[in-house]
Amino acid sequence: MPPLLKIRTERGQMSAIERRIADFILDNAHLLRDYSSQQLASALGISQSSVVKFSQKLGFKGYPDLKYSIGEDVARAGADPQQAPAEPDISDDYLRLGDALRRSKAQAEEETRQANPREEIERIVQLLDGAPKLFVYGLGDDGLYAREFAMRLSLLGLLVVPHTDPILMLANLSAARPGDVLLMFSEFGKLPQLSQLSRQFQDMGGKVVSITRHTANPLRAHADAALVVCAHDRAPQVAQLLYRSAMHALLDFLFVLLCHANPDRQQQLAVNLERIDHLLDS
Repeated sequence: MPPLLKIRTERGQMSAIERRIADFILDNAHLLRDYSSQQLASALGISQSSVVKFSQKLGFKGYPDLKYSIGEDVARAGADPQQAPAEPDISDDYLRLGDALRRSKAQAEEETRQANPREEIERIVQLLDGAPKLFVYGLGDDGLYAREFAMRLSLLGLLVVPHTDPILMLANLSAARPGDVLLMFSEFGKLPQLSQLSRQFQDMGGKVVSITRHTANPLRAHADAALVVCAHDRAPQVAQLLYRSAMHALLDFLFVLLCHANPDRQQQLAVNLERIDHLLDS
């Protein structure tokens, strides 16, 4: 995992001093090559040993290794990955904004791919493919993602029970059996009722798969398996678009893997799509 992505991913679990170091590095990644560990410590008003320990906690031998790795990360990106796109000329707004959005989406999708280990995704595919029933849950905007993915899963012949209401979901827990899987969509994973539903579903013998942002959160921490989405931008309206784009890219890949893992799913998909076409044409 690239060092800047690793820092963002683990920031929520860091101490106050570690978060200060992390934020400085994320905001000044393109300038880090000019800072020694002592200079970085002086800029933040902390000890040099704190900088060294921070580097080692991320898996590096020391600060020089961390600085070198971040330098490579910035060079690969071709620019400061944390810096907001420069304000375009008025005459070029259309082209520049379109190009900036495409590049930001591509970066978010790539970071999301790197943040989800192959072993975890393959384990989730096995859980979904072998589950007697799939419960899919999300609130608000998360409910939109949940309903769409639930529909696609049902086209594969999977028995899917979608929910966008915590009361109805709680009532339906009586239908859960060992081996069933609950997919919980929650961008931030902090709502108490989500953790309550998750624990009760696990008590019934089911497995919980969370889909959240990459930051640390209670839902992700207690899930049996987790998918994470990376999306960063200083403009809130763009950050939300990046989250949606990266989310769809991740779920699309999961869907394709499900089809590939079980040829029967592909056949059922073809049958269901043909039925839908026939219904629409009639």
